[in-house]
Amino acid sequence: TERNLELLFIDDGSTDGSGALCDKIAGRDSRVRVIHQENRGLGGARNTGIENALGEWIIFPDSDDWLEPETIERALKTAEGTGADMSLFAFKSVDEQGGTISEHFESLPEGVALDPHKRRDLLLIAPSAWSKLYKTDLFRRTGVRYPPRVWYEDIRTTTKLLPYCGSVAYTGYVGYNYLQRQGSIMNNMSLDRNREIIDAFDDILGWYNKQGLFEEYRQELEYLALFHLYLTASVRVARVDPKHPLLREFAGSVKRRFPEYKGNPYLGRLSRSRKLALGLTEHRHYRLLNLAFRLKG
Repeated sequence: TERNLELLFIDDGSTDGSGALCDKIAGRDSRVRVIHQENRGLGGARNTGIENALGEWIIFPDSDDWLEPETIERALKTAEGTGADMSLFAFKSVDEQGGTISEHFESLPEGVALDPHKRRDLLLIAPSAWSKLYKTDLFRRTGVRYPPRVWYEDIRTTTKLLPYCGSVAYTGYVGYNYLQRQGSIMNNMSLDRNREIIDAFDDILGWYNKQGLFEEYRQELEYLALFHLYLTASVRVARVDPKHPLLREFAGSVKRRFPEYKGNPYLGRLSRSRKLALGLTEHRHYRLLNLAFRLKG
């Protein structure tokens, strides 16, 4: 419904004729610009978009996903109405038939300018790049970019942008459809790449220390490490291989960085099932964790 926009198609070294299709679409719609480049991965493609965007705002839909027709209009209205540098919206996970699997809403007031230094819990939002509208200048004045060719590039980037937002605003409009393909759970060959979540937190915590922001956001960073590095990554690996050595690495990494994590004030945010999963993880009951997910189906 927002017609005043440009569409940047980043042909990231495609080999299936996508580049020619992009050029064909650009010939039909003057709002479309195509950039052909050697493959740089998802982060590299987003960075090319940032560097070439002409608009005041930018949004990053991933391939296979889709926006609702009013998403940009609503997100833009929220941003401009509050003076925010980042506008968040709700999203849903969908299956290959377009059916809703789940919806995700943030625990934030709607349509209000939120200062990330007063609402430090903004650091705990879903880190996904695609559920947000950003002021393009936010990337340019901070120099923050998406790391190329790595996993967990979203959390490495969103966490660095948030402290430099003058304000952030949220709308509960479900504006994004995130496709979850059936059978996409990783196999044993790709399990080792989950080690990159440790690299991601080395990057994030090192950056916060360098910027002098670590102590201000210590509790939020602790919870992020607990949630993403300890709990979520452990569950992801244990579902496939409950004997994998990465499980002990995750635990050791969090306990070394944040030995007093059990006193974190945000633990109450965990759902009942996640608290159960965390308890099993802490006691190294990885087989039980694996069994719980198999029973759940």
